[in-house]
Amino acid sequence: MKNLIVYYSRRGENYWNGEIKNLTKGNAETAAELIQQTVGGDLFQVETVKPYAENYKECCAEARSELDGNVRPAIRDFLDSIDDYVTIFLVYPCWFSTLPMCMFTFLDRYDLTGKKLAPLCSNEGSGMGKSERDLHAHYPAATILPGLAIIGHRTLENADRIADWAKKLQ
Repeated sequence: MKNLIVYYSRRGENYWNGEIKNLTKGNAETAAELIQQTVGGDLFQVETVKPYAENYKECCAEARSELDGNVRPAIRDFLDSIDDYVTIFLVYPCWFSTLPMCMFTFLDRYDLTGKKLAPLCSNEGSGMGKSERDLHAHYPAATILPGLAIIGHRTLENADRIADWAKKLQ
């Protein structure tokens, strides 16, 4: 059985070490690639049909509105099946203490019975927030593995830590 690495990552304006910085590649995308290099598997990028605002503060307002309204934004694509995967790495920025709502859109599509969900979130100080608890609440048929929180602007500095975590979950 193969690994699946599902990620949502924000390029462009991001909060980065206390300031707003324009990123050509989001931190979660970098972390997802590090996981793939370490344990192998298929990468799947979650992309919303309606892109979030380019302006960081406007994006935050949109994300907050989705969370408050429990909105599942439409995403561009889904996999035909996740049957061949046992471990699904979920890689995402911590938005308002949880996963971006588009990650729930992806997960809601599938029967997660018997699947192992391994969350990794990038953040600038909030840690895992309540994302592990939210995964337990929304997907009780899945096993939620211990998550890993990394400081987003230190993603590459944490490559060994990410690799060690991913290997332990195999």
